[in-house]
Amino acid sequence: MRLRKTISLVAVVGTMAGCTSTGGVRQPSGPETVTPEKALVLPPPGGPSIVSVVERKRGNGVEQTISLFTSSSVPGQNFLKVQFFGASGVNPGTGNAGFSMINESGIAREVARSAPGVPMATSATFLQNAYGPFGYASGRSRAGDTCVYAWQQIRSSTAANTQARNFGMIQLRLRLCDARASERQLLGIAYGYTVTGTFDGEVWNPYGNPPPADVALGRTGAPIYPDEGGYRASPMPIGYEPAPAIVSRPRAAAVRSASTAQPAQGVASVPAPIGPRVPLPGEAPQTSARPDAAAAPIEQSVRAIGVTVPSPDCIGDAAMTAACRR
Repeated sequence: MRLRKTISLVAVVGTMAGCTSTGGVRQPSGPETVTPEKALVLPPPGGPSIVSVVERKRGNGVEQTISLFTSSSVPGQNFLKVQFFGASGVNPGTGNAGFSMINESGIAREVARSAPGVPMATSATFLQNAYGPFGYASGRSRAGDTCVYAWQQIRSSTAANTQARNFGMIQLRLRLCDARASERQLLGIAYGYTVTGTFDGEVWNPYGNPPPADVALGRTGAPIYPDEGGYRASPMPIGYEPAPAIVSRPRAAAVRSASTAQPAQGVASVPAPIGPRVPLPGEAPQTSARPDAAAAPIEQSVRAIGVTVPSPDCIGDAAMTAACRR
């Protein structure tokens, strides 16, 4: 008897709950597109522009894939991917994102997938931007496109973690392929991007304690010079501007006569050539052309050389002068 009453009571409660339901449609939590102004990482000024931002909220953080402008024949899209790992339960109803430390095998798989068909080589040089050390791989496609894949993990030191603070972590990935930019130009994006996202609470600060001031400040015998011409090396240029395409134009050969051509200002005039004018290809020869004026003095000098000088015996007597002329 009691069992029947219990079942009837449960049925009544279920019916009442069904009547109070609104029946609205709810979209499950998943990736969504946000405006570029809400990007958690921004490329540097002059760098590739943001095409779209896809955000996915996790129980312990958030991740974004920021698509960048791409000018390359290599398959794939340029992007900046960022993952924020914080406390669990930040976004209820979503699963936590698992994370692992950056390792060589995992990076090798990411590099192979980033630029299909491009032989990529990992650089062994230690590099560091404003957020700490980072690594990268680069390669060139058969068509001549340059590709760069960079990775970075922003996390405070182990000493700072022991103080029950600075537990947050940020991981970034950068993929860039360009048809006209060099490796150094693409690498400048990794030096110039800005992380705009933050964690709530000092406990999850991923940067650790701020570094102390330079010991050289205010000390005697430690001069500090401006960046230009001083002891500090020039910074890595950020952003890049692709070289413009070369457009070949046919050169128009304008033929002007010597009488209409005017010498340029400050340039000495070229003297007129000696001898008859040679006609251009396809031009009718000039048969009645006069010899140049410069040739007249030469002709006169030749005639003067050919004159016979009379003998002294022929001078003074008219008969002898007539005989000498014969």
